[in-house]
Amino acid sequence: MEKIRKELVVSAIENGTVIDHVPASSVFKVIRILNLENVNNQILFGTNLDSEKLGKKGIVKIRDKYFEPEEVNKIALVAPNATLIIIKNFAVVEKKTVEVPNTVEKFVKCVNPNCISNHENIITQFTVIDKVKTKLQCHYCEKITEKKNMVFI
Repeated sequence: MEKIRKELVVSAIENGTVIDHVPASSVFKVIRILNLENVNNQILFGTNLDSEKLGKKGIVKIRDKYFEPEEVNKIALVAPNATLIIIKNFAVVEKKTVEVPNTVEKFVKCVNPNCISNHENIITQFTVIDKVKTKLQCHYCEKITEKKNMVFI
């Protein structure tokens, strides 16, 4: 009897970052908010992969890319249980779960169309008031932005 192959093997990356445990529904949002569609690095991604932890998950592998703290904060807002795996010379050198920050500046738009941050040239600022449901309160108008309404700028 012929052995049936049940998985696809994807080549390892020599240097770069793997974003694992992304909710399957958030993989393309992670790619978009990190602007990965506009980089020349090799990127491999999978979605709706079986996961004991999440049921279904996604994964993104980026060759020769390490993320800045602001980029990690973006990942945390979209995929708060994601794991970042740093690879150097084909070896895992660091593995950490992202953490939703206490404050968010610069990269999320306030949902209030009348907020000063939407009309003046000022940096948006939010306090994270719920890290589980990902709710942000605007520093200027105090309006609450929920995860489903977040617009990244």
